[in-house]
Amino acid sequence: MFSVAYVDRLRAYEIGKIATFFERGQRVLEIGAGTGMQALALSRLGFEVTAIEVPNSTYADDRVFPITDYDGRHIPLADASVDVVFSSNVLEHVPDLPQIHREIRRVLKAGGYCIHVLPTHSWRLWTILTALPDAVVYAIAALPQLAPRAMPNRPELDRLGRAWQKTIGQVGGQVVQRRHGEHGNVISELWLFNPRWWIRNFTENGFVVVHDEPMGLFYTGNKLFGRALSFAMRERLARVLGSACHLFKVAPA
Repeated sequence: MFSVAYVDRLRAYEIGKIATFFERGQRVLEIGAGTGMQALALSRLGFEVTAIEVPNSTYADDRVFPITDYDGRHIPLADASVDVVFSSNVLEHVPDLPQIHREIRRVLKAGGYCIHVLPTHSWRLWTILTALPDAVVYAIAALPQLAPRAMPNRPELDRLGRAWQKTIGQVGGQVVQRRHGEHGNVISELWLFNPRWWIRNFTENGFVVVHDEPMGLFYTGNKLFGRALSFAMRERLARVLGSACHLFKVAPA
């Protein structure tokens, strides 16, 4: 998987398009704020941003913005208190979607709406297809760490043990893939991440889809090619291979 820093680079690149869906002076709630990088970017653009995240988030040690911890089910804000609810690559990780949709409707002011960015079936497909070659590249790069550097002694044996354990874990985790979100499996996510599935989910939970469009950037859940692909190239690839994420603007029905 990409490092936290590179994930933040991807999200920073996307924030320009996301920000066009906000109006100056609005109070924005970001759910699942991660490091808070996008909340920080939005606040610098003049928006009042409140960010919440579960305390056991992968990004808990890398926060760059004040974030309130919450239980993942109950938003710690008053009724009708925010203009926009924003999430980026979060809803697929929510175990109880009807509950969080109810909470979102509760905290939205009259006339409020949501901007949700979600991974697509294209992202899921290309993450599956690039897993094996990415694992091979990783294993080859790790070879120098797996070879003895000195005569066998306790520190060297400990170092080798850690190197082999890390490599086996990384390569094994890529070859034997697990689901990305909270529902289904690797294969069913090809449907669960389809924009049509999300449109149906929003509709069933009391929202109207006002607008939706691809984010227009290609990437996978693997490091293959990583920084070797510029953002301009990723935009061109998205037109052919599909966008990694899709944006939805939804409002309470």
